[in-house]
Amino acid sequence: MISMPRRRCIELLAVIALGLAPLAVGAAALQPFAEEPFQSALAAGKPVLIQIHADWCPTCRAQAPILDALATEAPYAGITRFRVDFDSQAQVVKKLGASAQSTLILFGGGKELARSVGATAEPAIRALLDHAR
Repeated sequence: MISMPRRRCIELLAVIALGLAPLAVGAAALQPFAEEPFQSALAAGKPVLIQIHADWCPTCRAQAPILDALATEAPYAGITRFRVDFDSQAQVVKKLGASAQSTLILFGGGKELARSVGATAEPAIRALLDHAR
């Protein structure tokens, strides 16, 4: 077992934490869908991803970790992400013209750029997000 003075251990942990902080800050946080923040993001011209999600949906559960991982990558970190609950936000689902859970809708410049239903392969999801570039 290697012994390290307590102060040195704390310093090392601080360096590690500071080194990882940019990853956490750069990643676009997933937020529950609300009309006002969504419209604000669209009006600002930001890329926006809508995830139509249901907790009971295995396809949605497969998409989530892929989207979370991609959100930490530089080309996708600036995409604002909203999750629409397929069951409790049926009016929003209808307004967006989504026919199923596991629908991903990408907006950019205030308009829809791309849409996918049921994609669970990382290359397919990456290709969808590439439309925001």
